[in-house]
Amino acid sequence: MKGFVLGGVSSGVGKTVATLSIVQALEDAGHEVQPAKAGPDFIDPSHHEAVAGRPSRTLDLWLCGEDGLRRNYRRGEGDIDGSHSSARGTTSPDVCVVEGVMGLYDGDGSSTAMVAEALDLPVVLVVDAKAGMESVAATALGFREYAATIGRDIEVAGVIAQRAHGGRHEQGIRDALPDDLEYFGRIPPNDDLEIPDRHLGLEMGEEAALPRDALREAAESLNAKRLADVASEPPAPETSSPVDGAAEPVDATVAVASDAAFCFRYPATIERFRERAELVTFSPIAGDPVPDCDGVYLPGGYPELHADALESAGTLSELGDRAADGLPVLGECGGLMAMSQSLTTAEGDRSEMAGILPADVTMHDRYQALDHVELEAMEGTLTADAGETIRGHEFHYSSAAVDGDARFAFETVRGDGIDGDRDGLTEYESLGTYVHVHPESGAFDRFLEEICR
Repeated sequence: MKGFVLGGVSSGVGKTVATLSIVQALEDAGHEVQPAKAGPDFIDPSHHEAVAGRPSRTLDLWLCGEDGLRRNYRRGEGDIDGSHSSARGTTSPDVCVVEGVMGLYDGDGSSTAMVAEALDLPVVLVVDAKAGMESVAATALGFREYAATIGRDIEVAGVIAQRAHGGRHEQGIRDALPDDLEYFGRIPPNDDLEIPDRHLGLEMGEEAALPRDALREAAESLNAKRLADVASEPPAPETSSPVDGAAEPVDATVAVASDAAFCFRYPATIERFRERAELVTFSPIAGDPVPDCDGVYLPGGYPELHADALESAGTLSELGDRAADGLPVLGECGGLMAMSQSLTTAEGDRSEMAGILPADVTMHDRYQALDHVELEAMEGTLTADAGETIRGHEFHYSSAAVDGDARFAFETVRGDGIDGDRDGLTEYESLGTYVHVHPESGAFDRFLEEICR
């Protein structure tokens, strides 16, 4: 599957809108499009899926490693296998559109440029053109030349002019571009192409999907043929990995919380559970009973927006009782919050949670941590053996006040964790962390093997 990377000159330049418009343009031209996201984000991919009709792949060097990055890219080629009800057709995608993270060169753990280099894919640069013409060309030229300055082997193939008008404005940008920088089109100014945001980023795709008519209007200003022609095939991974499907199935059932409060999960995680075990889902917001299972996975999300419903529905209370009886529960970020004793919103409203972990969580108006993370296990736990390190990502607006007798599973080699030095609260057979991990880390394989013992 050929592809290209959409890189921005900065955060907030409109990469997501440009990505969605490109997906629409390519689909209208008859292509099957696989969306992907450079970086660990969950929100932008939800918008990709709303438009493309198939889950967006997560491409992050820190989380996956170079071969893992290439494996996850290639998994998108076989995404239509009946396991994703949102998939529109039965044909494999022929072009992948990878939305970058922040500005093209920003980030020391897994920048957009690092992802493009690892996959050997060309970069299409998104430049905000609302107040410039020749300056758009100068910016693009500078971004192309900077790669050689820092020894980064990437090709900036051309530009998409975000918020550019037609006529003289568009022609001025075209005329200013050097011959070897392609003009792939523009995204016209349109208030309907604005995605509402809140803490953690944009609203989710199922909440605030962009109008199809507005996307099609933007797509008409893009050159879908040239975009498809510039795409290239990335190299195959050099090594195979048991994380890529070679590990044996286990005799276990995993219950995954899945609703508006628990919506941050990578497609590869769900695929991994289905490859090796039985998977069932349940909604704590709806008050679903905890399924008959061998372990529970509480992904991240927005429990703070649904705290009252989570307290009154009864599912978390039942989960607390089941955990006390020995049912393993693994919670990430929002899952950690739900496993705590209480959750207090930024407005001061307090709700009781599952009471599994000896901590009380409070929301804040500003984010408390944002970084790629590395953890070293101090003892054997649900996701790592003693002394093993795992890599992940943290981004949260909450803090956790832990009891004096709390037990931690990890030291933070990089990142903030729960108290600046440690992460991973353990109680009974359960574990809650602020860190999101990808299945390429091996953490979920460890979880499956632990709940079978």
